[in-house]
Amino acid sequence: MKFTGLTAALFLFSFPALADQKAADACAARLPKNSAAIYSASAAKYSPGADMRDIVKGVARGMVMSGTLGRDDARPAAEAAGECLKLMLN
Repeated sequence: MKFTGLTAALFLFSFPALADQKAADACAARLPKNSAAIYSASAAKYSPGADMRDIVKGVARGMVMSGTLGRDDARPAAEAAGECLKLMLN
């Protein structure tokens, strides 16, 4: 099975409860600017039961559409943000 776009990068972000917000925030503090922006916007929109993958995808897509993030940069930025978001959700 082949995944394309952000779907592959965000496949693992469907966890129901917050686990370690401090660790996630510490991880995010080391992210590049675009990844940190995706992390912050996604974390702010998350609520229990929400699909983090959909949230991150929407945030990244919105940044691309607004011109604040290049299309080629979206996936790596979302993947980096996702690594920190996983800490929040695991």
